[in-house]
Amino acid sequence: MSLPPSPSPSPLFSSSVPAADPAPVVAILRRAGCVFAEDEAHILLSSARDTAELTAMVERRAAGLPLEHVVGWAEFCGRRVTVDPGVFVPRRRTEFLARQALALMPPDAVVVDLCCGSGAVAAVLADRRPALLHAADLDPAAVRCARRTLVPLGGAVHEGDLYEPLPAELAGRVDILVANGPYVPTGDVPLLPPEARDHERRMALDGGADGLDVLRRVAAGAPRWLAPGGHLFVETGEHQAAAAQAAVRSAGLRPRVTRDDDLYATVIIATRP
Repeated sequence: MSLPPSPSPSPLFSSSVPAADPAPVVAILRRAGCVFAEDEAHILLSSARDTAELTAMVERRAAGLPLEHVVGWAEFCGRRVTVDPGVFVPRRRTEFLARQALALMPPDAVVVDLCCGSGAVAAVLADRRPALLHAADLDPAAVRCARRTLVPLGGAVHEGDLYEPLPAELAGRVDILVANGPYVPTGDVPLLPPEARDHERRMALDGGADGLDVLRRVAAGAPRWLAPGGHLFVETGEHQAAAAQAAVRSAGLRPRVTRDDDLYATVIIATRP
């Protein structure tokens, strides 16, 4: 299942990577259990700079490393977002959360993205040119990754726990508050696909006994940071929506639930009165 070692050119690939036959790559990925082997082979072939790099990439993917960690980026809302090894890979369903935030984002908004991970959602919001864009994450690797994406877009990225590292002057001024925190119940983490379970930080996955520990903390702090009429956006599981709404309501916000059945996405939108 493994490829011939480098630096000798692999007989599976031609010396010109763009013209390489994808069939051997597809076959290796299929044997490794990759469901979308054809699509992944195309990404690997287009990302590798030479045969040796392609060989190494295919070996790493066949060994179970997430494709995004292998190539160093993930596609999110039509853009490439840098994703370093170990950093949470932005999910396609989270594009729904980003679109919901965009739909309610006023001109010259003050935007905060908590649990920002790679900065994927904040990068999408940055395209609307907010007045201020701040993001934060507890994982130092995610912060380094997000800074490479967001600082060139005019954003600031802070390392720390939820609101703790944010500048105090943002209190009461935030129009759009996004928090895509972990919401997998602790008991379900071992059931996640190996790509997530074995290669992403546990802190980015484990949401506590019912999966809502971080959401409750976000909701409790949101009224202090949101401007009047400002909105909080959180992603959650469909079965958690009722409890998530209750947590947000108990913090003094007005919640509603919106869903995208195609993406299996559930988002709570909560407004400060």
